Amino acid sequence: MTDSAARDPAPIEPSARVLLHDLGMRQDRDEWIVGRMATRTFVALPAVGARAVALLGEGLSMARTAEVLRAETGEELDIPDFVRDLAALGFVARIGDHPVPDTDPPRASLPWLRPHHVRYALHPALPVLVGALLLAAGVVLARRPDLLPGYRDLLWSPHGSLVLLTGAAAGWTLVLAHELAHLVTARAAGVPGRIRLGTRLQFLVMQTDVSGIELAPRRHRLTAYLAGIALNLSVASAVLLVLARTDPATTAHRLLAAALLLALLPLPFQFMVFTRTDLYFVLQDLTGCRDLYGDGLAYVRYVFRRTRRGPGGGAAGDPSVRLPAHERRAVRLYSVVLVAGTAACLAFMAAVTLPADVTLLVRAARGLGPGHGLAANADSAAVLVTLGGVNVLWLVTRWRNRRSRGPGRNRPD
Repeated sequence: MTDSAARDPAPIEPSARVLLHDLGMRQDRDEWIVGRMATRTFVALPAVGARAVALLGEGLSMARTAEVLRAETGEELDIPDFVRDLAALGFVARIGDHPVPDTDPPRASLPWLRPHHVRYALHPALPVLVGALLLAAGVVLARRPDLLPGYRDLLWSPHGSLVLLTGAAAGWTLVLAHELAHLVTARAAGVPGRIRLGTRLQFLVMQTDVSGIELAPRRHRLTAYLAGIALNLSVASAVLLVLARTDPATTAHRLLAAALLLALLPLPFQFMVFTRTDLYFVLQDLTGCRDLYGDGLAYVRYVFRRTRRGPGGGAAGDPSVRLPAHERRAVRLYSVVLVAGTAACLAFMAAVTLPADVTLLVRAARGLGPGHGLAANADSAAVLVTLGGVNVLWLVTRWRNRRSRGPGRNRPD
C-alpha cells in the first residue's frame, strides 16, 4: 500500500461489498456487543446494527443490506455511513477493491500460551476445589484462632533490611501470580490479555487488560474477574494449613505467618471499587453497565458544574439521562461511592502515607554513615532503595500511561 492510499479514505459506493475483519458478537439485554478480538475494540449496537453487521459479513452489498433491513424493520438506514463508523473502529478490512488501513494489534503477554494449554482454568470443577480448600482452612482457623495473623507477623526477623526485602519480593511475586490468574483464565476463553504496570490514585498496581472477555459468556467473564482473588485466597488457605502443622518456635512458622498475611493484605483493597478493582468489574457486569467508572465520573463532573454555577449556569445536560434506566440508577449510586472513596483515599495519603514515607526516608538517611553499625547501614540502605524505587516507578508508570492509553477498558488489578 502506498502512502497516499494509506492517507486517503476508501470510497463508499452503495453497490460495493464490504470485507469485515474477524468479529465476535454477543447479545446483552436489548443490545449486542460487537468487537474485534485482535485490537480489543468493542461497541454496543442495537439489534438492527448487529443485523447490519451480520448481513455485511455475509457478503451483501451496502445497497442490498439497506433493502433487507428496510424489509425487516420498515426503516431507511444509511448503511454507507454505518460502514464509515465500522471502518473508524477498525472493523473493516476492505470496501470494494479498496483496502482500509489497519493498525498493529496491541501485544499480548505470554503469546506462546494457547487456550488449550490452560483450558482447565474454566473447568467447572476448579471452583469446587477452591471452595473445598477454603472450607478446610476455615475449619482449621475456627479450631485454632491463634493462627489468624496480625501486623507483627510481618516482622519475622530482627533485621529490618531482611524483613523489607523479603516482604517486597514475596509481595510482588503474589501480585504477579494474581495477574497471571486473570491472564490464564482469559486466555482459556480465547482472550489475548496483557499484563502491565499501572496506577490507581496513589497506588502502584499491576493490571491485566482482558477486554476481549466481553464476548465470552457471563460465567467466563466473572471467572476471569475473580480469578486473582481466588488465587490469593487459595494461597492463604494452603499456607494456613501448613502453618497449623509447624512449630510456633521455628523460623519456618514465622515465615509462613508473614506469607499468610501478605496473601490476605490485598483483599480488603478489592472493595475499593472506586479505583476499578476486580470487584468493580464484577459490579459493572452484574449491573449491566457499559462503563460504570466513565459514566460515573461524567455524572460527578456534571453535578459539580451545576453546583458551582447553579441550575441556569450553562452547565452541560445530565449525561446519565441518555443511559437506560437500570444503568442510570447504578451510575448515580456509584458516583457517590466514587467521590467519597476518592476523597477518603487522598485524605489518608496526605495525613498518613506521605508523613510516614518522609519520616522513614529521613530516619534511613540519618542511619547511614561510618558512625553506625553494619546492620544499621544495611537497614537504612534497604529502606532508601525500596521506598525510593517504588516512588520512582510510580512516577514513571504514571507518565508512560498518560502518554499511551491502552485499548481496552477491562483491566482487573
